[in-house]
Amino acid sequence: VQLQASGGGLVQPGGSLRLSCAASGFTLDYYDIGWFRLAPGKEREGVSCISRSGGSTYYADSVKGRFTISRAKNTVYLQMNSLKPEDTAVYYCATPCSTWDYWGEGTLVTVSS
Repeated sequence: VQLQASGGGLVQPGGSLRLSCAASGFTLDYYDIGWFRLAPGKEREGVSCISRSGGSTYYADSVKGRFTISRAKNTVYLQMNSLKPEDTAVYYCATPCSTWDYWGEGTLVTVSS
């Protein structure tokens, strides 16, 4: 079971990025999938989660109204708008959302002018 996050990069404050999560060895469609982030000197923060059906979503207060999670065939996306410097972190997709037991290589998001 391995998840792969991609789509990170350097963006100016106020900009946007879309992260993608893909999997090898299993089908994402059968699981709730979420995103957490790790920033230097900070605790791991659960950012967002989407249920298996896509009908239920969760957002941390810090990203509510700016980030949108969605899913398509075997892929989960995190659309990030109005990015702030404090969003700078390595972002990981993981499952299940309650325990983040399975996750793989993250993608670095840097928000800086």
